[in-house]
This record gives sequence, C-alpha cells and structure tokens, in this order.
Amino acid sequence: MRPPTAVDDDVRQTLRATARALLDRLPELADELVTRVRGGDEAYCARVPFDDHWHSTLEGMRLGISAILQDRAERRDLAFTEAMARRRAEQGLPLDSLLRMYRLAGQVTWSAMVDHLERECPDRLGVMVRAASHVWHAIDRQAMVAAETYRRREKEILGRSRERVDALLDALLNGAADTGVVRSAAAALDLPERGRYAVVTVRFPRRRDQDDACLPAAVGPARLLWRMRTGHEVAVVALGEAGLDELCRELSLLVGGVAGVSPVVDGLAELGAAHELAFLAMRTCADGGPEIARLDRRVPQALVVSQPDIAAHLVDGVLGRLLALDPADRDTLLTTLETWLACDGSAVRAAGRLYCHRNTIINRVRRIEQLTGRSLTSPRDIVELALALDAVRLLPPR
Repeated sequence: MRPPTAVDDDVRQTLRATARALLDRLPELADELVTRVRGGDEAYCARVPFDDHWHSTLEGMRLGISAILQDRAERRDLAFTEAMARRRAEQGLPLDSLLRMYRLAGQVTWSAMVDHLERECPDRLGVMVRAASHVWHAIDRQAMVAAETYRRREKEILGRSRERVDALLDALLNGAADTGVVRSAAAALDLPERGRYAVVTVRFPRRRDQDDACLPAAVGPARLLWRMRTGHEVAVVALGEAGLDELCRELSLLVGGVAGVSPVVDGLAELGAAHELAFLAMRTCADGGPEIARLDRRVPQALVVSQPDIAAHLVDGVLGRLLALDPADRDTLLTTLETWLACDGSAVRAAGRLYCHRNTIINRVRRIEQLTGRSLTSPRDIVELALALDAVRLLPPR
C-alpha cells in the first residue's frame, strides 16, 4: 500500500488533469447544465433571462473547475458564488431553485469527469472514485456560501420592502396620500385603488414576548395590513365582500383589548379619514376590555369624546349635584342610571340585573330626577342624561 501522501498526490494529479480537459469543453457543459436547470424549473425561466443564466453558468463552471487547480486559500469561485447569489435574490429566484442548480452542477461536472477518464484514461477510474469526496465537497462549499449570501441579501431586500410598505401605509393612514402615492400604494400592497375598505385600531397590553406575528393577516374573507403606532396597532382592512358585522364578529375572537372600527370607505384615498374615525371609535371604549366599537353604533359617545370641553359643561350642568354626593351613594346612582338606560326604562329588568327590588330602582330613579332636574320620561332629558353619563365614563376626571 502506498503512503497517504502518495495517494493524495495521485488523486490531485488525476483531478487536475481532468479539470484541464473539462475547461476545453466549457460551452458544451454550460449548455447541458442550463438546459437541465431550465427544463425542470419554471422559476428560472420566469425570473432569470436566458443570456444572464448561460453566461453566469459558463463563468461559474470555469471558476469552479479552475478551483481544482488552485490552492484552497486561492479559491476565486466563492467570490463569484456570493455575487451570483445576491443577484438571484434580487431577481426573486427561490432559494430552492438556486440550490437545485448546484446539485445539477455537481452531477454535470462529475459525469463529465468520469466520461473523460473512461475515454482517455480508464485505468485512472479507481483514483477518480477516491477523488469524489473532493469534488462534491467543493460544490457543497459553493452551495453553502450561495445559501448564506442569498439569505442575507433576501433579508436586506425584505427589510427595505417592509420599510417602503410601512411608509406607504403611513401616508394612507395619515391622509397625506396624493394620487401618485395612492397609485404606488395600490401597486406595492397589491390592493385596488377603489374598493371597500375599513380601518381598525386596536389597543391591548403587549406582553414582552409578543410580536407582530400574532396579528392576523386575514379575518374571514377580509385582508388586514397592520401598522404599529405608539400605544396601539392600526390595520387597513380590504373587506372584499365581507361586511362590518362579520369583521367585528371575527375580531372579537382575536382581540383581547379594545378596538375601534371605522365605517366602510370606497378607496385607498379615504383611509386617512377612516383612520381618524376608527381611533375615535376606540376612544369610546372604557378601560379594560375586551370591547369592539363600531363608529356607526357609537356616534353619541364619539361626539362626547371628540368635544371634551363641551362634554365637561354638560356633565356639570346635568350631573353636577349627583357627582357631589359621597362616593358610595354617587356610584350607586350612576350604576342605576346606566342600567336603567340599558334596560330601556324597565324597572323590573334593571332590578334583575342589579339584584334588588323593583321599588328600589324606582326610588333611585326619583332621586336621580331630583338631583339632575331631568325627567326620565322626557326624550330630550334622557338624551342629556345619557350623554352626560357617557362623558363621566369616558373622559378623565377634571
């Protein structure tokens, strides 16, 4: 048995002689590899122009085969591998397609080496078998470098794309979108300029381990595009054929805090106004939750929170004497008023909710009327009492 160094030299000499022979056949080998790659992968045909593919394949095989003739420290094929992987990522070629190309490149190169030895030096085939690990290691190294480079570049591209998407969403939600921005946003977000849209704002405590991945990208048939704001999240909702009832029903299963839902608008250009209305609807929710507020069903409360100074005057004028009572008495009467209104003026139903006698409710209602100077049988007075009560519940104490 020859010493290991002699075996290594024999393998190296055989590899180098075979590599020199393959360099003379580069166009033929490039043709074969390109044909096999494009023949079984539609992504290459769709993403990589033929000339680009052929010339990069020719250069890649030239450098890869030449690497057999170089010392490991001098391998120039890896720099080319990095450059090509970046380009393929920029072209949108899937990583699986790129790695498949390297597997096929290994098959084409290895088959060409074996064919050459069978024709020219059949007695060296045994040596070539020992060289197989060297050949495939070199190709595997290229594939690893290509994958690492591709992923880095893809992350950079996705980062820039995400930044652009966020900027376009911000422009739409801030109402700063002119015709050009709307058109760009429609193309980048894959949304129609005209269509049925709504905006949802959500505020809930965020756990330290929570991230945007927990926010749904779809709710039923509706598509949601989320944008983080200070203290809350905002979603542009492409409703399609879905209605607000369906949207709110699905959101109620997902939202653990409070949410505001805008009315339906007819295009991307109207999302700025819809965002303001959704945020206003969310402000009509009391602290805690979960609760989902549709603006079209919270208009009185929205009026209260949008005009806090006027609402404060309303509270003073309608509930001032009641609010001046001691806290226990005050809270009892406020709860009674809220329950009585929720029960449409039914003392029996209010008594059932508050676990007290019907006469107790009637007596409390009379006290409320005396303290406020309003009658709970007068529609106008009931409106004032309801709005004042909303202001007490929704606005911070002065």
